[in-house]
Amino acid sequence: MPFKKLMLSAVLASLVMTAQVPEAGARNLPDFTQLVQDEGRAVVNISTTQTVRESVPDVPEGLEGFEGDPFFEFFRRFSPPRLKEFQARSLGSGFIVSNDGYVLTNAHVVARADEITVTLNDKREFKARLIGSDARTDVALLKINADKLPVARLGNSAKLKVGEWVVAIGSPFGFDSSVTAGIVSAKGRQLPEENYVPFIQTDAAINPGNSGGPLFNLNGEVVGVNSQIFSKSGGFMGISFAIPIDVAMNIADQLKKSGKVSRGRIGVVVQEVNRDLAASFGLPRAMGALVTNVAKDGPAGKAGLKPGDIVLKIDGQPVDTSSDLQRVISGILPGKTITMDVWRDRAERSVRVVAEEVKEPDPASAGREYRAPGQPEPGQQKMEPIGLMARELNAAQRLQLGVPYGLLVERAGGAALRAGIQQGDVIVGVAGKPLTSGEQFRNAVNATRKGGVLAIQIVRRGGTLFVPLKIGDAE
Repeated sequence: MPFKKLMLSAVLASLVMTAQVPEAGARNLPDFTQLVQDEGRAVVNISTTQTVRESVPDVPEGLEGFEGDPFFEFFRRFSPPRLKEFQARSLGSGFIVSNDGYVLTNAHVVARADEITVTLNDKREFKARLIGSDARTDVALLKINADKLPVARLGNSAKLKVGEWVVAIGSPFGFDSSVTAGIVSAKGRQLPEENYVPFIQTDAAINPGNSGGPLFNLNGEVVGVNSQIFSKSGGFMGISFAIPIDVAMNIADQLKKSGKVSRGRIGVVVQEVNRDLAASFGLPRAMGALVTNVAKDGPAGKAGLKPGDIVLKIDGQPVDTSSDLQRVISGILPGKTITMDVWRDRAERSVRVVAEEVKEPDPASAGREYRAPGQPEPGQQKMEPIGLMARELNAAQRLQLGVPYGLLVERAGGAALRAGIQQGDVIVGVAGKPLTSGEQFRNAVNATRKGGVLAIQIVRRGGTLFVPLKIGDAE
């Protein structure tokens, strides 16, 4: 073959091979079109309205329009405030889990809503009834009066693999039926303030309004409920979290059956086991949940569990971290007998414990009535020198934590904030002694010289820890 023809053939062959490479690569990429077409019909838009009441300074009659006058500020400041009402609206997503109108979404999407509207994929609108919600797992179940609805197919989140493609459908910023895709970045994520859910982490774009929407695998099965994002700007930054569908449906089934969720408890406070603690207890590696406190009359106390025990397994299920214990125990039905493998005296042994029900605070008592500024509420402890506002635990909360007394932190600033005390912490001890009253805490603070450090024992999401509070370290 002549040289010119040989070169021409080589060039043509090269061009053909180059043209085929993108096609081969394209065939390896997932095609989401059929998934969206088939499963997107079960995704809904959720909008809510709620009445918000807030205290605002009153404008004395006859002074409207005189805001720039020096006397206006004087009269405004010393006039009693008035209660203002306005309607607030919020948006979210959800998906249909039964053809007779049950819809799954996030609890925070419908929290405190006076009216809930569900808009289907075909633009039909229905007023929804809240069957029940669970703030601990952020799951809520709604019901609309409709039948023969398209239903989302449910998958198995336990089979989900890191690196697997996933698709989110929802209404970010109110743009309904928006589709985003990504991969599973991690499984079993424990967030700092969320110990009841082993979150699925993805990089599928999730924004405000996506909450409550489904996360699909490539088979078109729901494997998670989009719930949270990690963001410093309020928008998507590459990290989002979904509730595993098996966790969400377990909660939904309980809400459908009784309108509430029953959780087990055994009456212990635990902390993480680090490498040094593991070595001191003779454990081969850092694992398990170290028991730091046992309620005397609680299930664990009656079964013989002791402070210093390290829980390694519950009914054969490994407990790698302290948050694992709280999550596993909360999922056990009250009254069930469980077997706990614990590490004690450098040996493993088994303890049988009968779980009891967590006594949740009465939701009806959670609301607070309006009070004039500066007027203390019942049980409220205001400690300005250290920047702390706290409230006494009620009887149900004390029983749940197994403490005789405690102060629930409502606001932390100044020295308290710098010490590491956070909103939601419960102060249960001071200066090495169990807390029995707000006066005891106040006296301990006052008795500590300026610049001195006071050890504060707190309970945070089931774990007990000490924080050093430096007295006089205030703004």
